[in-house]
Amino acid sequence: MQKRMMTTARLVTLSLLALLFYDSHAQSMAPFKQLRYDEDYAYLKKDSSSNWYTATKFTALSKDKNSWLSAGGDIRYQRLWFNNENWGETPADKDGFLLTRILVHADWHAGNRFRTFVQMQSSQANGRVGTPSPVEENLLDLHQAFADVVFPFQQTSSLTLRMGRQELLYGSQRLVAVRDGPNNRQAFDAARLIYTNSNIKADVFYSHPVQSRPRLFDDGFNDNSRFWGGYLVKNQVPILSNVDVYYFGLWKKNARFDDGAGREIRHSIGGRIWLNKKYWRYDVEGLYQFGDFAGKAIDAWTFSVNTGYKFADTKLKPEIGIKTELISGDATNGDNKLQTFNPLFPRGGYFGLVSLIGPSNLFDVHPSITLDLSKRLFFNIDCDIFSRYSRNDGIYGPNVAMIYPGTKSTKKSIGRQYSTHLEYVPNNFLYFRCEFTWFKAGTFLKEVGPGKDILFAATTVQLKF
Repeated sequence: MQKRMMTTARLVTLSLLALLFYDSHAQSMAPFKQLRYDEDYAYLKKDSSSNWYTATKFTALSKDKNSWLSAGGDIRYQRLWFNNENWGETPADKDGFLLTRILVHADWHAGNRFRTFVQMQSSQANGRVGTPSPVEENLLDLHQAFADVVFPFQQTSSLTLRMGRQELLYGSQRLVAVRDGPNNRQAFDAARLIYTNSNIKADVFYSHPVQSRPRLFDDGFNDNSRFWGGYLVKNQVPILSNVDVYYFGLWKKNARFDDGAGREIRHSIGGRIWLNKKYWRYDVEGLYQFGDFAGKAIDAWTFSVNTGYKFADTKLKPEIGIKTELISGDATNGDNKLQTFNPLFPRGGYFGLVSLIGPSNLFDVHPSITLDLSKRLFFNIDCDIFSRYSRNDGIYGPNVAMIYPGTKSTKKSIGRQYSTHLEYVPNNFLYFRCEFTWFKAGTFLKEVGPGKDILFAATTVQLKF
């Protein structure tokens, strides 16, 4: 069955590529959004051209064209290869493996007050040694299915009630992301109330995170975890430019850290200031967490600075960037406190597609250089230096799963990750990327496990339509 689905996906991809290159009108469409449900093709109501691609984006279902249907999708192939995966813990695989992801959606609007959005997802891991992880394989499932009701409000403002299975994305995606890097994107069964005007967006929600499972249509309701909160974005703030403030609450029936296991109730309060202009960009974020974990008081925090300067008026337009993060870890094992930071639902490739380490108990410094080789070709090289924040806590994966406990070594150095990638974006529909990573293991990894250096290479080909 997987082979038939792979063959079908390749045929569909080749057909769409040919059609999109042939259709010049399709090339002039607006860029796609990271959240596909944010795309609005109502402007095509006045479009008088008749071509196949415009019809997929706007199909009138009523004479006045106020009821309309839009469809689209995303096909991605990733070829990944490791040498010494997980620092030598994982069985060797000389050939690498192929990740395939297909997303298709339909968006129905009944006037300006009601819409429904449905999206299917199929993710496969072919050639993987051993059992693929939950974020690598999910043969076919309902990824999103929600309805919007828009309440009458002021002319420049809107208030929307959204109910159903949906993706959530807030701020820099350090805490709540669609998890686009891994093969399976993250969804939530949620109820949201969204208010927007010209320079404010406020969002409150209550949800159950969807747990990805590998078989057909088995991503059922998850009652073992609950997630709720509110997020406010204010733009055009004097001096600060853009400001985010937020609160998130998390309840998990079973959570596990180096200091134990049990029920977790965690509250996160944070703020962010950010700017992204022609030359300067910065993103500064701080967050404090409190609550209860298995009878222990939670007392965790993080602080991040991500900034860069682009020489936009010079050849190759080089950008020099620096990012650093302080992320708390547990100070004392076995006491009545837990200082391990929980990143909640971050983007999967937090420190690159290689996705070796997650943002818990960590101090990292991450310089980078980016060059615009042309308008559509981009080159990046960077280095990430990882250390444990606390000697008494272990290191964790992107999903907060324990990799190594902290009890077997007092060393702080985790290692250094050297990466480079080349991106080519020929148009709005296609994306190509090649990357290479070398992770040089530090003293902590050498003392607690095999501690072998990792080599990683990946190629990504993606088509959106």
